[in-house]
Amino acid sequence: MTGSPSSNCRAPCAPGLNPVEGIWSVLRRTTVANRAFADPNDLITAVRRGLRQLQYRYEVLGGCLTGTGLRHQPP
Repeated sequence: MTGSPSSNCRAPCAPGLNPVEGIWSVLRRTTVANRAFADPNDLITAVRRGLRQLQYRYEVLGGCLTGTGLRHQPP
């Protein structure tokens, strides 16, 4: 081995600590489940619609936070 050693650094992956993973899980089971999208814009529209609906379901969003051990603190 010649030269200086190199390392392959990656960002840590911790889906248990990331509330976004829970939100994507909900979207995969509801909004985008069992669908074939005509084009990327169709997918984008479906995801936006799902996120819009999800923003009013506080119990689901709270569950995504609770799964990570985080708590919602009002401002």
